[in-house]
Amino acid sequence: MLREFTYAEAGVNRKLRSESKRALRIFRKTFGFSCYGRVVELPYGNIFPVGENCFLDFVIEGVGTKVLVAQLAGKFDTIGIDGVAMAVNDVVRSGAKPLAVADNIHVQISDSNLIRELVKGIARGAVEAVCVVPGGEIGDVADVMKGLVEGKGFDLVVAAVGLVSGEGIIYGRGIKAGDVVVGLRSSGIHSNGISLARKVLFKVWGGRYEPYDVPEGLDREVVYEVLEPTRIYVKPLLRVAEEVKVKAAVHITGDAYLKFDRLTKFSKGIGFEFYNFKPQPIFELIQKTAREMGSKVSDEEMFKTFNMGWGFAVVVSKEDSDKAIDVLEKAGVHAERIGCIKELKGIKILYKGRKIILK
Repeated sequence: MLREFTYAEAGVNRKLRSESKRALRIFRKTFGFSCYGRVVELPYGNIFPVGENCFLDFVIEGVGTKVLVAQLAGKFDTIGIDGVAMAVNDVVRSGAKPLAVADNIHVQISDSNLIRELVKGIARGAVEAVCVVPGGEIGDVADVMKGLVEGKGFDLVVAAVGLVSGEGIIYGRGIKAGDVVVGLRSSGIHSNGISLARKVLFKVWGGRYEPYDVPEGLDREVVYEVLEPTRIYVKPLLRVAEEVKVKAAVHITGDAYLKFDRLTKFSKGIGFEFYNFKPQPIFELIQKTAREMGSKVSDEEMFKTFNMGWGFAVVVSKEDSDKAIDVLEKAGVHAERIGCIKELKGIKILYKGRKIILK
């Protein structure tokens, strides 16, 4: 019997992370300090008023261990796109238009070539998100950063701020049975589940392949497949929100399809059923390679860890679903119905003839 390999075994324990995030509730003590009213709590973050009928959404995100894959490839010009994408894709969930991003780069050594390549990616991502980068920070912290390649150790964190009017807020409420989940196509693995993917795919972390191997099913080197930058969904999301009523917007990142459970706390008596998946070859490769090495990554673990082909999703009424898909396609991202809301409890995945209940 194959030994199951999980995200926790790769170093990311969902239970511990969830327990740690409870500490963020302490920040509620500060929610009344705004001169214009209290913070508005949303399913995936909070926004705060800065004027009459005007709110800011402010987030900070990182790219996690994908920085190690960049070091493995010696390629640093796209990882900045990931940093911007992770932040601005979170901002637009509330309906906010990103205004600006700022980066914090911690490095082992201030290598001007490395910094230049990182900044190139940040700039490319900001252009795609149509927002300003007014500045950033570079910190030399050699004793903290011990990268895979001597002198190339770095970490990248990006903050983004966005603006939304009261009538434009996507509250994540009012979802009911019969509503439709429309998925927006991902560019691949994005910046989530990389710890698990690394330890299955790359020899340096105990996996199978050298970075420049081209496994069966891929049309390029595996290291470049994993490095494919995260898609930025700012333009399509803001466009569809202008045309139809978006009840909820979900950035399918850490915890993947478990993220939809948060919506059940804002709209009671609902559950989600997903039935349409076309995962890119990288996802099948992870499972196939694990089996070949004497372990397995279950389908359930895949849907709790990876985007499985859909990097973002919106919940709309059934009547608006065709229009939403048309608007998203015209905005440059492939979109399809991937699920629906039912009067059931939890998250149900229909995949390869099997029913998977995420817990």
